[in-house]
Amino acid sequence: MSSSSESNREGESSKWLDAHYDPVAGLNTFSSCIALADLHGDGEYKMVVGDMGNGPYNMKLKVYKGTSLLSENALLDMPTGVVAFLMDQNEPRTPAVAVASGPFIYVYKNLRPYFKFTLPALEFNALEKEVWDQAKEDKIDPLTLKEMLEGIRDKAEIPLSVRSLRYLMLDPQEMEAFVNTYKQLPLKRQTVITCMATLKKNMSDKDAVCCLVIGTENGEIFILDPEAFTILTRVSLPNVPTLLDVNGQYDIEYRVTVACRNGSVYILRRDSKRPKYSIELNSQVVGLLRVQKNIIIGTSQEILYGYSQKGKRLWTVTLPAPIMTMSLLEQKSRSIQTVLVGLKNLEVHLYRDKNLLSIISTPDIVTSVCFGRYGREDDTLIMTTKGGGLIIKILKRTAQFEGKDSSFGPPTRQSIKLNVPKKTKLYVDQTLRERENAVAMHRVFQMDLYRLRLSAARAYVKALDASLSPVSSTMQEPLTLNAIVQGIGPHFKLILNLQNTSQNRPSMQLLISFLYDERLYQLKPAFFKVPLLVPGLNYPIETFIECCSDKGISDIIKVFVLKEGKSTPLITAHISMPVSEGLVVA
Repeated sequence: MSSSSESNREGESSKWLDAHYDPVAGLNTFSSCIALADLHGDGEYKMVVGDMGNGPYNMKLKVYKGTSLLSENALLDMPTGVVAFLMDQNEPRTPAVAVASGPFIYVYKNLRPYFKFTLPALEFNALEKEVWDQAKEDKIDPLTLKEMLEGIRDKAEIPLSVRSLRYLMLDPQEMEAFVNTYKQLPLKRQTVITCMATLKKNMSDKDAVCCLVIGTENGEIFILDPEAFTILTRVSLPNVPTLLDVNGQYDIEYRVTVACRNGSVYILRRDSKRPKYSIELNSQVVGLLRVQKNIIIGTSQEILYGYSQKGKRLWTVTLPAPIMTMSLLEQKSRSIQTVLVGLKNLEVHLYRDKNLLSIISTPDIVTSVCFGRYGREDDTLIMTTKGGGLIIKILKRTAQFEGKDSSFGPPTRQSIKLNVPKKTKLYVDQTLRERENAVAMHRVFQMDLYRLRLSAARAYVKALDASLSPVSSTMQEPLTLNAIVQGIGPHFKLILNLQNTSQNRPSMQLLISFLYDERLYQLKPAFFKVPLLVPGLNYPIETFIECCSDKGISDIIKVFVLKEGKSTPLITAHISMPVSEGLVVA
């Protein structure tokens, strides 16, 4: 153990207060199934836990107040996510609790069942349905049914339903009872929810209405309306989503960061039908958080990565043990955001970027971490352990976290030698030639430079004399003109961008006229009176051009900006028209 880790552990007692520890609380859950919320609007926050129980039994939704169990509700399937959110503007502003379990989302208000949302059914396999219809009519026995389902599972493109998969797992003596129970029911294939998060609807306030964002086993992301529970957005992913991090507002702009089972992280934005950016990793993602504009990713290879929101890697930290869970520590009173990483070596590390701030020692392996307001304390750390224990710590108001680099001495990259190529014979010969002929080379360079300046000056004088410059040559009317042609023909749209570049004097009484071959083009309109030009503003002026020739030729249209009562143009622009690609009827 390094000396920095020992000092972090020694100073830990001065940062946290041990509020509660119950080693036999009987909580079997993960960080995604814990939420803190003011369920009754009395200012006292409760803890809502989706308890997975023991295997497929005793799954419950538990609510804790302080250190005691307030209530519990039975769940029909294993919970995969628990969130607290406001679903309407009604008073009192008490949040609802959404529990993702199987293909359903159970919504509770005032700790009572309120609504159940079911995921849309998927297309089932036609061969599978035919086999179950034969079993329904007693045309095949249970063993034949198993063989046929195994053959369909190995070859079919559409996966089997949950009923068939459970049937294939049964022992032979249990198959007949299973067939008699389910053969009369219609065959359905439903996906299940793998992760869930919340997204603000149209405001970023703390008490704003939130949408539900869910990821499913068939590789889709759904965004649900909080009032009608209809699907607002549906996006397909290349793989199954496992972790979600959401920020922004649905009606304005939002980003959904999704970690999938293929070891990749995808970033979805508003109105995007597919992921905009992707981060490819060499191992499975076990933790995903967004800290300000950076994405923090923990992998199964005991590595913590920091990425930008566009997928660029910023830093890497190697951890001393496998990651069990990750969570965000946000101290709003000091505007501090750090990352809590629960490790398998009975430690919880606190990181700000790649810097280790603190180490918390725990009596058992931590399986879930949650930080926030609990009871009436703003900075409370709640942890559950592998043995079912519950640990509650309170951050002291005098606690200070110093962000120092966890590694001593100069950075490791400083010791890496640069790969400087060897000097070639051509480079040596060129260097010798430059040393011997330095004066002559400098004179040639100066002569070429003077010729370039002379050519530029002549071209500028010629443009001023012919009034072909898009910048006005007179200081009395400093103007700039830019022309854009849109379309492929025979109808074109011409946009002239006129701007007054003076400091404080407007331009008035200006006219725009065009000179063109009337046998080729028609302009509607072909003459403009320019309004008063305020300094610094861009004034777009639009007209339409119609090609009158069907010979596939193009010409130049000249634009003149004149002062009313004078014949000399202030600015002249030449527009090279493209060849019309459409059919022309003269």
